[in-house]
Parts: sequence; structure tokens; C-alpha cells
Amino acid sequence: MTSTAGLGLAVSTVIFALRNDERGAPSVWLPLVRRIRDPHLGRWALPGGAVRVEESLENAARRNLAETTSLGPAYLEQLYAFGDVDRSPDQRLVSIVYWALVRPDEAEQVTLGENVRWFAADALPELAFDHNLIVDYALWRLRTKMEYSRIAHAFLGSRFTLAELREVYEAVLQKPLDPANFRRQMLSSGAIEPTGEVVTGGRHRPPELYRYVGDVQLVDAGPLTAAAQPSVATDLGAASTAKVPA
Repeated sequence: MTSTAGLGLAVSTVIFALRNDERGAPSVWLPLVRRIRDPHLGRWALPGGAVRVEESLENAARRNLAETTSLGPAYLEQLYAFGDVDRSPDQRLVSIVYWALVRPDEAEQVTLGENVRWFAADALPELAFDHNLIVDYALWRLRTKMEYSRIAHAFLGSRFTLAELREVYEAVLQKPLDPANFRRQMLSSGAIEPTGEVVTGGRHRPPELYRYVGDVQLVDAGPLTAAAQPSVATDLGAASTAKVPA
């Protein structure tokens, strides 16, 4: 029988938000925290920490997010488990990684400082542990899901213009999309519908506001019912009241 003595269990979270780069174009960013102890003292890392005996994995992720970034995202989903034998220099460590996709109003909750800072997801420094690999994997998952799911909704409010929706796709996929083709594809998909409202206050023809059709459950819990996992399938149309660990 293999011994598990000295095996550590931790959680980390990749938090993606859309922010403008130096040219004013939206792109994918994430907040990182500077490590204040060894190993990797002073290096930037994903927010996270150890799992307490009395808490679930998701509660550990939320607690660590709240403590490090003051963020409590509506969308939080388990992403992958990373457990290479040599991923930590001082112990055998398995990390359960979550990812959070946040709207601009949620991103403003992040408490910035000397040890917490936003970074462009595609221009990261060398991070602690295997966190560069983790971010690369999360970006791949995000871009893959953009092609077939409603995950763009996680970056938007309950109502949005087609230009705002296209902006999300362009930022995540890192390529320009033809506005006319995008409009035609989205309207024919049946995924969105007009609200009958328009954006007011502009000088030109006001753009229409749209919404996704039906309830948007971005996290499919499958047989893990809401009773068993109350915060897994969160309706992004409503604000989250959970306090998230940072």
C-alpha cells in the first residue's frame, strides 16, 4: 500500500476578466498574488491555499479568494486537478484548481496592492509552481468553450448589445470578427433574443439590448443536484451573495 504521509491538498483559482490593454482594446486578464513565504518567495502566483479538514473544496476556494482578493464571483467551477510529483519543492502537493469568470462590476471588487495585481493572461511572468501551465490550460478551456457554449454570458450583465457580445468573443478568441456575420450567426443560433429595450443617451441610433434565452446555467452539475452542491450551478442573471476566498 502506498503511503500518503506528507501529502498536501490545496486549491487555486484562475480568475478571468476582460480589461483594456495599453491600446484600449479589451483582452483577458487575471489577478495574481505575490508569495510572501518560501517556496518561491516574491514570485507571483494564483490565489489559493490549503484546504481545511472541515470545509469542502469549493468552500476552500471561496474562502481563499475572499482572503486574498476580496472577490466573490458568481461563476466558479472546478477546472482540473494538478498533482505532478515534483510540482512543489518542499512537499508532495495536489492542487484542485477552480476558475472564475467575472463581469466588470465583479472585477472592481478585487483589492489591489503591492501583493495583488492584474496581469494580461497572454503576457505573464514566470509564476510560482506550475501556475503558468495552469493558466495556459484554463485559457485553452475558455477558448474552446466559447465555440459551443454560452460561457460569454459570464463576462456580461443580464442585458447586452451585440457589439458588447462580439467584444467578448474577440477578446477571448484574440481575433476580429465581422460584425455583420457575427450578428447573423448569433440571431440565427436561437441563443439570444431582443429585450425590446435600447441603450439610451447616445447621439446616434440607439443599439438594441439582447439577453440569452432561458435560464443560463453555465456550470452543468449533472447528477450533483442543487441540494448537494448549492453553489455549483449559479444563475448569472442574479448577483452572488457568497463571500469568496481570495
